[in-house]
Amino acid sequence: MFTKIFPKIHTEGYKFIVIAGFITIILLIVNGFLGLIGLLLTIWVYYFFRDPERAIIGDDNYLVSPADGEVIKVEEVDGPEELNLENKKFKKISIFMNVFDCHVNRTPCSGQVEDILYKPGKFLNASLDKASEDNERNYYKLKDNHGNDIVVVQIAGLVARRIVCETNKDQTLNQGDRIGMIRFGSRADVYYENYEPLVKIGQTAISGETLLAKR
Repeated sequence: MFTKIFPKIHTEGYKFIVIAGFITIILLIVNGFLGLIGLLLTIWVYYFFRDPERAIIGDDNYLVSPADGEVIKVEEVDGPEELNLENKKFKKISIFMNVFDCHVNRTPCSGQVEDILYKPGKFLNASLDKASEDNERNYYKLKDNHGNDIVVVQIAGLVARRIVCETNKDQTLNQGDRIGMIRFGSRADVYYENYEPLVKIGQTAISGETLLAKR
């Protein structure tokens, strides 16, 4: 019960909570109402950087969601040209994270990280189609335990200004392991092959728990 009310915080959040708390004290000295607004802001910052534990299925026949948020795309596309996969067909699921969603990202499958590529770019609304091509983003190319290529893309959004990568090339991951986070509103795309989607547009996904696709 305690961990639900006061969940664990991602290390990226501590400095922001301190800053928000300091601002709240200053505002409280100036005006009680402004202090209340500052307190609410501090609570929101704490909530934004929450990093709760998740119940991972641990089954190689499924892909789990890499992010909390709303499923906004389920489609078939060419692979990312940044990873030289443009001549290969993938299914893609896009998940939009608003500023109230947990922003810690997880790997959808067990496997080895074959490549990580950071691409600078714009900060358009992450729900727009062009965000996958124009926004700042970070690519993770994984080889799952069946030999399939799986790509996870962290995409910065209108408010987000930093993508945090917590994974290394050649690292072996277990399904649901944390791979990083994006600060303040963003999106995650998953490219995959040889799985069939289990979600639909408009559905709410939970990182590490929602089953996105099945072999």
